[in-house]
Parts: sequence; structure tokens; C-alpha cells
Amino acid sequence: MKAHNLYFMDCHLAGRKYHDADLVWNDLKVGQSVRLERELQNPYDANAVQVIFNKEGEDFLLGYLPHNDNQKVSSFLEMGWDDIFDCRISKLNSDMHPEQQVQLTIRIKRKEQ
Repeated sequence: MKAHNLYFMDCHLAGRKYHDADLVWNDLKVGQSVRLERELQNPYDANAVQVIFNKEGEDFLLGYLPHNDNQKVSSFLEMGWDDIFDCRISKLNSDMHPEQQVQLTIRIKRKEQ
């Protein structure tokens, strides 16, 4: 049987305390799907990839993929492959340092034929 999604990478959410995560913290769950979106005009990171949580039609910027982990994902998104990734929250721990509180697992979706 073929896998539905192929494991790509795990990483922590960067910049969590500087964005909207506190506004939706109680809504975040392990297994929750989040969207990856390229941010071309980011002055701090040429390969910036936003992590977006959608709640009832409203988008909340949770943070970013870490600088050290975003180059390949950024390249795919920039080439127009917006729907190739399935990104989900794999760990939540409010007792950890803010940069370690949210772990993400990114998988590549199988192309439907």
C-alpha cells in the first residue's frame, strides 16, 4: 500500500512570542493542520515561510519556519507548489521556552491521479 503523505521534516515554530499564537493558543491542538505561506518581503529572512492557523475564516500568523530549516520549503512555495505540503502541529508544550513550545511536522502530499 502506498503512503498517502511522505515525511519531509520536523521543526519548531520560530518567532512564536512575537505574533498571534497567544490569541489562539487554546484553539491549537496536536494534529491541527496549519498553512505554510511564502513571505517574499521579509526584511530579516530572504527565505521566510509563515505558519498560518485559520480559525473560523480568520488567519492568524503563529510564527515562521526556522531560518535554518526553511530554504527547501521556501523554494517549493516560490515555484508555485502551494499545495504540496501538509503541515501539522506535532507537539505543544506551554512550559517550554517560547521557541520550543510548538513543533511542526511537514509531509509532502501524494499527487492525486
